[in-house]
Amino acid sequence: MTRWYEGPLVAFDTETTGVDVETDRIVSAAVVFQDAAGLRPRVSRWLVNPGVPVPEAATAVHGLTDEQLRRNGRWPSPVMEEIAKELSEHSAAGRPLVVMNAPFDLTLLDRELRRHRASSLAHYFERSPMWVLDPRVLDKHLDRYRKGRRTLTDLCAHYDVELRGAHEAAADALAALDVVRAVGRRFATRLDRLAPGELHTLQAVWHAAQARGLQAWFARSGTQEAVDPAWPLRPELPAAA
Repeated sequence: MTRWYEGPLVAFDTETTGVDVETDRIVSAAVVFQDAAGLRPRVSRWLVNPGVPVPEAATAVHGLTDEQLRRNGRWPSPVMEEIAKELSEHSAAGRPLVVMNAPFDLTLLDRELRRHRASSLAHYFERSPMWVLDPRVLDKHLDRYRKGRRTLTDLCAHYDVELRGAHEAAADALAALDVVRAVGRRFATRLDRLAPGELHTLQAVWHAAQARGLQAWFARSGTQEAVDPAWPLRPELPAAA
């Protein structure tokens, strides 16, 4: 029997105008599908004209400028629809979805769908729920006492995964997918008996515990930053907010 981390996996990643999921926009996105470990992946890419200026700080990260996006990017509305449909089709086929730091990318996609389609991400998964695998959550739980940062670049270095072209959506998505496979192999004795659906439920619990721990650390250090325990999607803010 093929273990889930050796079988079909799909990965999703975005590049954006910033880090605020409520106000920032997607400027590029990619969905990467690999039918089995070692096989050549199939990649879908989107370039988006967000309709708002791209801050220089964001361009410095992903290299996409206002001029490039105005010239080559598509309008957000059809793009968000295409992304959500493709992800839901993979979900209907029973393929787990790998998303590094899922509450960021999935929440941002949800807000873009609400902004441009008067819809939500949940709408596309009413019949086939998402099974999300977040390499950041998995690694922090399974190797919780390891010191150091846990960005995608850090995880790739730790699990001997090659990351070509960091901060390009397809490259980051493929690297996250490979990290999840590597995590599965390294912690096979703890993960083999868990199906992706069970892992999805457990990760929500693990992430909430991780968020509480980080919030407590912030409180001890005098930092006012709030940590959201929701995973893999943050709830919509009330209209008054």
